[in-house]
Amino acid sequence: MKKVISWLKQSNRLKHIGGGIVIGAFADSDYCAAYAGIGVAAALELKDKLWGGKWDWIDFALTVAGVVIGRLIRIVICGK
Repeated sequence: MKKVISWLKQSNRLKHIGGGIVIGAFADSDYCAAYAGIGVAAALELKDKLWGGKWDWIDFALTVAGVVIGRLIRIVICGK
């Protein structure tokens, strides 16, 4: 469990998941959640690349996974 937590602390991965959950939870539809989530994930990684870093597919995937989790939470709670 310590390895997973330390892995999530690398490169602000918890923030990527958390932000994705917020996007998914407040999106009105699946399309809206996917469109916003993928756009935000791409923008975050582009920002990293433009500031001299590298594109991190793991961060991108974790943001999108957070959107899916947030959307599922909304579906369970609100029914849509």
